[in-house]
Amino acid sequence: MAVWYNILMSKRIIAPSILSANFADMGSDVKSLSAIGADWVHIDVMDGVFVPNLTFGFKMIKDIRPLSDLFFDAHLMITNPKRYVKRFVESGAELVSFHYEAEEEIDETLDIILGAGAKCGLAINPDTDVDVIIPYLPKLDLILIMSVFPGFGGQKFIEGSLERISRARELRDKYAPQAVVEVDGGVTVDNAKSIFAAGADVLVAGNAVFGAADRRAAVKLIRGE
Repeated sequence: MAVWYNILMSKRIIAPSILSANFADMGSDVKSLSAIGADWVHIDVMDGVFVPNLTFGFKMIKDIRPLSDLFFDAHLMITNPKRYVKRFVESGAELVSFHYEAEEEIDETLDIILGAGAKCGLAINPDTDVDVIIPYLPKLDLILIMSVFPGFGGQKFIEGSLERISRARELRDKYAPQAVVEVDGGVTVDNAKSIFAAGADVLVAGNAVFGAADRRAAVKLIRGE
């Protein structure tokens, strides 16, 4: 509880997505995240079904877990996530998010994550009404607003996402003060300030961090320092 309380008090959390890291030297890139000032490690898990891309599985998370003391944030872009969420926690994820669009038994899936001892999040695509999260807010530790359609890194931030972020923040403040609002997709040094101003607490940044010549400077600029 103390750790999550500290996270809630931090705000402006930067969570580089290792989808944009060097897959041939993943260990080094994960190790470097503390040194460049990142707060979380964001792990995009894709199954080639829910999204047209394949990425990481349980073993990769288990293998990189000893390499960093940062908070591991697993974002599942997979069909029927209920089948797998407990295994992701067992592999080292401290927070597991899954998509509203990918699971019919949302309450049960959230309960499995919480029962496994992790924090839980619910993600929604850019064309899903933000208000669909309302019934689940009492259980949520994180609301994940996608500002691109999931599947690939390097996409452009979708116009209109700021309004969705503001709505998520409004709902969080009213129904789920224990939760943070995370934004994933198209985050850059140039738009980070407006995303935070709209109500985000956590920004997922892939290319904006791993593609930067000076990664430490990029993290500071995204955070607004």
